[in-house]
Amino acid sequence: MTTYIPETYIINHGRQQKTVAYPLQSLTAQPSMPGVLKLVDSLCQRLAEERISYCHWKSNDVLERSASGDNDLDLLVSRRDAERFTALLHELGFKAAHEDPRWQMPGILDYYGYDQASGRLVHAHVHYQLIVGEDMTKNYHLPLEDPYLASTVQDELFRTPAPEFELIIFVIRMMLKHSTWDTLLGRWGALAKAERHELAYLQRRAQPQRVATLLSDYLPTIDAAFFEQCQAALRPGSSLWTRIYVGRQLQQRLKAHTRRRELVDVGLRFWRRGLLAYRRRFAQLPRRRLNRGGAMIAIVGGDGSGKTTAVETIYRWLGSDLEVANVHLGKPAWSRTTKVVRGLLKGVRTLTATPYIDWATVLYEGNTQVTGFAPYCLALRSLCLARDLYWAYHKARRVATNGSLVVCDRFPLAQVTWMDAPHIEQLLTLLERPSWLLRRLARVEKSYFQAILPPEVLLVLRLEPEIAVRRRAEESSQPVLARNQGIWKMDWAQTSAQVIDAACPPNAVHTALKAQVWSNL
Repeated sequence: MTTYIPETYIINHGRQQKTVAYPLQSLTAQPSMPGVLKLVDSLCQRLAEERISYCHWKSNDVLERSASGDNDLDLLVSRRDAERFTALLHELGFKAAHEDPRWQMPGILDYYGYDQASGRLVHAHVHYQLIVGEDMTKNYHLPLEDPYLASTVQDELFRTPAPEFELIIFVIRMMLKHSTWDTLLGRWGALAKAERHELAYLQRRAQPQRVATLLSDYLPTIDAAFFEQCQAALRPGSSLWTRIYVGRQLQQRLKAHTRRRELVDVGLRFWRRGLLAYRRRFAQLPRRRLNRGGAMIAIVGGDGSGKTTAVETIYRWLGSDLEVANVHLGKPAWSRTTKVVRGLLKGVRTLTATPYIDWATVLYEGNTQVTGFAPYCLALRSLCLARDLYWAYHKARRVATNGSLVVCDRFPLAQVTWMDAPHIEQLLTLLERPSWLLRRLARVEKSYFQAILPPEVLLVLRLEPEIAVRRRAEESSQPVLARNQGIWKMDWAQTSAQVIDAACPPNAVHTALKAQVWSNL
């Protein structure tokens, strides 16, 4: 059973038609800019067809980076079209995500879509309100969404605002971001190279008279003369005191549009900067989580199927944007109990001259000479492994339950009985008269595996055993054959597994894995 990846995923939604006034050029076919991702191109075409009022509202000097997926899609959408816009995103396979609630901004949502041709995740950063300010808190809301959207025109791919309106918003953003006393004190006052480039780009395109008219109509607290002072304060060489003075004046003029009091906002900025510094040094930086909740993603395959590489590929791919953990359930960390038990067993084997026997010898090579103390050594080691595996699963399941994605290598399945499975039961079949203690250990081991429930997403890399042996020519063929024959012969159609042909080239396998992971999350 091989999984075939469809070109697109289509889900039908009811749509409420709505009339939106658009300039005439928006109804004509527009050429796509070079390097545009197919998903981005489809999104823009559908937005035009559905007449949804939106625009790519910032960083429009480098629109090609947004089109190619190198930058986020910073989209401002009319709140009146929110339901139709959300339905459209879902049709195209986008999934909603969220930040830590303590950092979430009002009126701003995040969606991720999978572009199959490039194998990349596309991040749509959707704004229903113009929330601006210093990066840590974004303390200002400029209630200008309607006139801002009314000024838009159709570009090659996106709708973009009038350059004069974009310049006004950009200058306000940069002043609030770089001209407060605490940012200047922390040496974050200088504009980045990309910000200087965008400012110059907008200043070349904007007409000063039109800027003055828009300020008078929509932001009367900021007159043209003061706006020019703001632009001068952002230029290289502007004095520190001028920047602080003008920045302070701007904050006073926008005071009615703050989200929280100034003293509270300053304290919150310092707290969040300290928290981020700590996380950079001692922990992982926060990432977003899917609104649908977390999930365990298990990738199963025999030797030579490319399973380890596939797990690492999926982990890195999802982890670039989302909160993801990577767990190897086949090799769980030893608990203190396991270390003590294995240490004692080693001592007993030495005293009794009992040779070390591993499970590969028993299961794959048909060694039935398991006598004396050897069965108890095998059983206790197996029980300790089952216990450690259960606790590793328990921790991973808790991470997934709390909203993260967990990519699992060597996930134990009831259908697979020759690898990560209860082994003491198999040992009992090799003994003529197994003791009550061994039978008791077998029941305890089995209980650990029964507590491990199937993952939300199960991917099976299916590979013909003979191909696996050729790929692992440096290893003994018997274990390789045994670990692949079970997966090869298993009727996976009776399970929830998505089966991938691992004989295909690695790039094709990884593309299929990504598509199946994304469609099942």
